[in-house]
Amino acid sequence: MNLVRLSFSLRNYTARDEDAAIALWLRTWQAAYPQIDFAARVAWWRERWRAELAPVAEIIVAESDSAHDYAIVGFVIVDQRTFYLDQIVVAPEYWGFGIGEALVAEAKRRSPRGLDLDVNIDNDRAIGFYSKLGFEVSGEGVNSISGKPIKRMSWRP
Repeated sequence: MNLVRLSFSLRNYTARDEDAAIALWLRTWQAAYPQIDFAARVAWWRERWRAELAPVAEIIVAESDSAHDYAIVGFVIVDQRTFYLDQIVVAPEYWGFGIGEALVAEAKRRSPRGLDLDVNIDNDRAIGFYSKLGFEVSGEGVNSISGKPIKRMSWRP
């Protein structure tokens, strides 16, 4: 557990958050998988964000409450109709500060009947994180975009 305290709040996404959220997505995924050029995927991601995610899913933003830095430090995307948690992103410099846990708790609150997500099978850090929060492996497969093997993880109350 990190001993430095970060004050943050959760709020609903608004369209004015798009650029900051996409920049955070890029930075976070690049930190998690430095061997992949996520910058080359930004146009695709922006189109997916606009066409597939923002119109139908709930996006909850974590924002720093620091007086000098009202920056987005994380977000989660959940579709309560399908139970699918599409993305959880936390700024790498804030990993271990409780933001991810708060975002997952809010996703559970908004989708109280359950959540499902896919995680790359080689992402031990994420698998451990989700397991700690009550998710269990419920299947395996292949990511249709990257071709990488994935685990389906599910939480049910």
